Amino acid sequence: MTKNLLLEIGLEEIPAHIVAPSRLQLVERMKQFLDENRLSYGEILPFSTPRRLAVIIKDLSERQEDIEESAKGPAKKIALDAQGNWSKAAIGFVRGQKLTVEDIYFKEINGIEYVHVDKFIEGLPAKSILTNLDKLITAMTFPVSMNWADYHFNYIRPIHWITAMLDDEIIPFTLLDIKTSNTSRGHRFLGKDVAFKTALDYEQVLEKVFVIADSDKRQHMIVSQIDAIAKEHDWAVSIVPDLLEEINNLVEYPTAFYGNYNPAYLEIPEEILITSMRDHQRYIDVADYAGNLLPYFISVRNGNAEFINNVVRGNEKVLTARLEDGLFFYKEDKKLTIETCVEQLKQVTFHEKIGSVYEKMQRVRSFAAIIGKTVGLTGEEQISLNRAAEIYKFDLVTNIVGEFPELQGVMGEKYALLQGETPAVATAIREHYLPISSDGDLPKSSIGAVLALADKLESMMSFFAIGKVPTGSNDPFALRRQAYGLVRIVENENWFFPMNTLRRDILSTLSSDSNSLLSGYEKSSSELVDFIKARLQQFMRNEKIRYDVIEAALNSDQENLVDMLGAGRELEKHVADHSFKLTIESLTRVLNLARKNKEKIDSVNQKIDKALFETDSEINLANQIEKISVDFSTLETQEKFRELKSLQPYIDAFFDENMVMTDNEAVRNNRLSLLSQIALFTLSFASIDKLVVK
Repeated sequence: MTKNLLLEIGLEEIPAHIVAPSRLQLVERMKQFLDENRLSYGEILPFSTPRRLAVIIKDLSERQEDIEESAKGPAKKIALDAQGNWSKAAIGFVRGQKLTVEDIYFKEINGIEYVHVDKFIEGLPAKSILTNLDKLITAMTFPVSMNWADYHFNYIRPIHWITAMLDDEIIPFTLLDIKTSNTSRGHRFLGKDVAFKTALDYEQVLEKVFVIADSDKRQHMIVSQIDAIAKEHDWAVSIVPDLLEEINNLVEYPTAFYGNYNPAYLEIPEEILITSMRDHQRYIDVADYAGNLLPYFISVRNGNAEFINNVVRGNEKVLTARLEDGLFFYKEDKKLTIETCVEQLKQVTFHEKIGSVYEKMQRVRSFAAIIGKTVGLTGEEQISLNRAAEIYKFDLVTNIVGEFPELQGVMGEKYALLQGETPAVATAIREHYLPISSDGDLPKSSIGAVLALADKLESMMSFFAIGKVPTGSNDPFALRRQAYGLVRIVENENWFFPMNTLRRDILSTLSSDSNSLLSGYEKSSSELVDFIKARLQQFMRNEKIRYDVIEAALNSDQENLVDMLGAGRELEKHVADHSFKLTIESLTRVLNLARKNKEKIDSVNQKIDKALFETDSEINLANQIEKISVDFSTLETQEKFRELKSLQPYIDAFFDENMVMTDNEAVRNNRLSLLSQIALFTLSFASIDKLVVK
């Protein structure tokens, strides 16, 4: 026979963005609790609102599963004394297992006999196990937490009640000063306290007191109500998923409504209107079917439809105030010139040890010129890039961005166009922030992509120069995200991006007289390259590339990010090939010998002398090396691997017929030089010896 379990944690309002992950965490912790305690179960139903996190476990077993297990004790030589009597060690062992020496038998493990006993552990009633659910509650973790009253206990918000039931029985335990019960609380303003007869009454009883505990059902209500309003007025409404989730986690009983605002505000750029509505008020903007904004908004109330007109008027008043500010700031901003704003950036500190935003822009301008030339921008594109780099942060001192920081870059593009900048320059100003998240949109224009690379690279170099290197989970300046964005942009554009060469070229344009960071740049260069490589490693892991393949690609002698990624992808593509093992073993043998004798090879530094060859296998290998060396450096990644693979039979034949470390010094050095050429080709592709082949 099975039972149904209900656990509800009643809280003060949880921040909307924490509700959903907390609901998922509660489910996972409940699964772990039940599995660890040998309680079988059926379906798990999660529930959440701003004021509660809950789960119902259906078909929970009444008792723990019984278990029979074998317990290992001391070795036989310790368990028996010289006379064959049981030792204190053996007696103590069985006593600890609540058994007697009559239950002992011996079992051999790795040639040694050990004392063993079989024991039966009877499962306890589920209810006695579930009294430990307080440990599950206190084990939950949150991005932020608080304590309250005189307690030293931290939680996302103060706990006000705990409902814990096994069918119709209360599961008794106490957390802080809160005793579990079969009661809960309804909607803060419309509901009342309620009691449940059984665990499965939970959802239906709460609905009667204006709480829709099922978040999926609540979201469906919200979408249906909004769709109904849109259909009634012939509006086009697009609900942003993140906004929908936030609204859903702000309410316990949703009622959608609509309001309007003065059409005069439509002269404000729609980005300002939408930000005011979505980000600041959690409103849904309304458009016609051509995509033009209309002077209406839709919102969702936490309650029923009573006095809804008062709610509408209040929300209209709040939005009007926001839009009035936006219109005023927008008009004031149009009086500013880009040059005035750029001049003001001299007074805006980027970081006290790095300098002003204006100084950062000057460095980025220099960085962008080098990167633009390296990746092959046209002359016209480089002119636009230079102009964009001169001004790209100017909107930071505008009124709108001061009021709506999330519009930086967006308003830069708008204002740049208003003041006659070219679309290419304006677009780059907006795109230099991209991507704004690990999987966010990338710049679509080449100029925007280069400016984004230059801005991110300058930030990383400058923070590394002053010792602000991310450690552990600490990354206050989001340098990991910026490095990952750099990798994604380079990969998306398939650009030649040689990190060390770029770094040297960039540093050569900077003067120590005008740049106090130059010394820090030079000292932290290798550390920064490793940091970017670590993000490339993350990128390849996300593509499910094998760890050893990633190591081989990242530890090559090449410095171009795209080539490293290409080598990783190419190796991963062939790891299951029948010939892969033979190829890697042959090349690894060459690498090991070349590395072991690197000093000898470097000191001799001789060219291959065919007159010193003693076998056909030497001649054949040298001919094959000569053949692939003609254009190896210009080949595509897959062609490089094909050429390296072609060497395998020649290498094997060479090792079968020749002793590399022969007593004849001239022949030995000639053979080492032959192998060193193969090693150079191989390492320019990947550090093959990092691969694990079976």
